[in-house]
Amino acid sequence: MGKKQKLVVLTGAGISAESGIKTFRDSDGLWEGHDVYEVASPRGWKKDPALVLEFYNQRRRDIANALPNDAHKGLAELEQYFDVQIITQNIDDLHERGGSTHVLHLHGEIFKMRSELDESLIYPIRNDIKPGDTAEDGHQLRPFIVWFEEPVPKIAEAIDIARTADIFVVIGTSLVVYPAAGLLDYVHRSIPKYIIDKKIPAVDTNFITPIETTASEGVKTLQRLLLENKK
Repeated sequence: MGKKQKLVVLTGAGISAESGIKTFRDSDGLWEGHDVYEVASPRGWKKDPALVLEFYNQRRRDIANALPNDAHKGLAELEQYFDVQIITQNIDDLHERGGSTHVLHLHGEIFKMRSELDESLIYPIRNDIKPGDTAEDGHQLRPFIVWFEEPVPKIAEAIDIARTADIFVVIGTSLVVYPAAGLLDYVHRSIPKYIIDKKIPAVDTNFITPIETTASEGVKTLQRLLLENKK
């Protein structure tokens, strides 16, 4: 049996929406009544860390109670036939719980926390982070999340992965949040590309196969198309 083709999948909030995880930004620019910069920026953290901690504590509870959906599971099933690498903008662990074994989290992980000073001091967390909870350096613990106005440390690794793709798929992301949206620019022009979304983003579909439906239905269609092409 020959070497498996490398299938790289960039996922966003749309893949977890069917699991009941609310998408990051509603049309009014608010996130559960909060301006996103209040709860997802260094400025918001400096202004009211207790508010930010409670906001992410609630996200953590919601995600702990959510279950992976058929889209997560369907991508994991494709590991039988392809070398599947997930690059996700999501902070949930639904890809892992769905069975995927190679997942890169661009924007952090809700079940980890870190020192507010030292990014390398990272710890697992399943419950709540409270004001006064400190890392071993004595500084307050904060969510292990990449906020707006912060660099994305794993983007270079993601670019390297995108460059090596034999097939590239985008699922449930509007392709407007950079630098993640720019990954498509690093994918070789000649390889097959697919976009799955309920509303296909404004991209050049001359070189991309659009699958305009939910993530779960779209991954079923993707499985069929990819396996037909392997025959």
